[in-house]
Amino acid sequence: MNDRQLSPRVLEALSGRELIVVSNRQPYAHSREDGEITVSRPAGGLTAGIDPVMQRTEGTWIAWGDGDADFEVAEDGRVRVPPDDPSYTLSRIDLSEEDLEGYYYGYSNQALWPLCHGMIYPVRCDGRDFERYRAVNRRFAEAVVEEAEKGSLIWFQDYHFGLAPRFVRREAPEALLTQFWHIPWPTANTYEVCPQAEALLDGLLANDLLVFHTAEYVENFLECVAETVPDATVDRDRRIVRRGDRTTTVRAFPLGIDAERTEELASESGVWSDLAERYGIGGQTVALGVDRLDYTKGIPERIDAIERFFEENPDWRGEFTYVQNGSASRSEIASYEYLQQRVDTAIQRVNRRFGTGEWQPIVRIDEMLPEEELYALYRHSDLALVSALRDGMNLVAKEYVASQIDGDGVLLLSKFAGAHAELGEDAVTINPFDTQAFAEAIERALSLSAAEREERMAAQRRRVTEYDLQAWMNDVLETALDCEPAHDRSVTHA
Repeated sequence: MNDRQLSPRVLEALSGRELIVVSNRQPYAHSREDGEITVSRPAGGLTAGIDPVMQRTEGTWIAWGDGDADFEVAEDGRVRVPPDDPSYTLSRIDLSEEDLEGYYYGYSNQALWPLCHGMIYPVRCDGRDFERYRAVNRRFAEAVVEEAEKGSLIWFQDYHFGLAPRFVRREAPEALLTQFWHIPWPTANTYEVCPQAEALLDGLLANDLLVFHTAEYVENFLECVAETVPDATVDRDRRIVRRGDRTTTVRAFPLGIDAERTEELASESGVWSDLAERYGIGGQTVALGVDRLDYTKGIPERIDAIERFFEENPDWRGEFTYVQNGSASRSEIASYEYLQQRVDTAIQRVNRRFGTGEWQPIVRIDEMLPEEELYALYRHSDLALVSALRDGMNLVAKEYVASQIDGDGVLLLSKFAGAHAELGEDAVTINPFDTQAFAEAIERALSLSAAEREERMAAQRRRVTEYDLQAWMNDVLETALDCEPAHDRSVTHA
């Protein structure tokens, strides 16, 4: 992303005020390798998109310092980045094992994550975890207040900071606060199971602008406020919440990707042949799944559909291979460990049933592939299977589309992924809970004519290119600026 891709209004506004970004993960990490300190940089996605903006505005990025040498190179937790041409400040928060256990593995990922994905069974709203979540949110907020100037634009990222905006608002009433919630927002009857429901809404309503991926999540949030916060006035037509002397604007802007960069990486020559030989998938019809190992992604359901497909289409044995790429996630949590076991067992079962000495129906790639290899895999996969049980957006679907520079791949997309609102019309829609229909969808996708595949993919590529990461960022920041005149910033809601 470069300055020319930000709107003139955003560029002018950021030149005259400080931008403070708050995220759980940091854009640069320092680690020790063989006695030397090395730096890992943002590989892609939102972090890589915001990084150039921060370099231009010389703002401050506040994040958890998770590298084992982070605080060796930082003074009072602060370090100038990027390392080769320092232009903004990275302010690191040092979190203890107890902090991570309660704030991250506990409340963020065992309460908010399943709750927001509509999965009540795994939800654990432990009061002790919530107190640790509150304490960490307060620490991040204190760091924000220390860095903030009058009129600073403060941008919170994601569900890790449901309480921090309220803490900041009390100390910096004139700051412009916005937050992007990267995961779904549940229905009111799901959200009400959370004992801390009102406290979380109070925190989020301290923002001037709150952004979700889809209109559905906006409506769900407004309904939750209407049912949970008695002194709030919800205007559904204007999508605003009034509370005391303040107004929170709630909008839907679906997160995009850096489509241009993705296409460039997918165009790298010579990568695919080496990758295909390494994993024995050369000459095969390839279906791809790329997922962090999480119970929301529908991986066991996908493998069940692959198994059913081979049961009913034996002629595809030896000709069709499913590649599962992804790494373990949050393995400290019991539900994730159980998921790992389920996936392991399912893959072994399918490979035993249908595999031969020369061919396996499922090839598993557990390591994180370098970007050029991942995008080569996207480009040369005939099908992409995105079977999320519930997903805020799912950028894998967009990355696959952007990588399809040959224009002949087919996206099979869950109706429960946020990306379906943008790409579903030209995808093969799947319900991951319906094994038979899912298997039939795979067969249908494989039987599409070349002309239909190309027509579908061309339409999807237009959408991904037109509303990319830069367009999304302009929408968020311009709307945040629109919110500023709506408030008397000398008054703060207690």
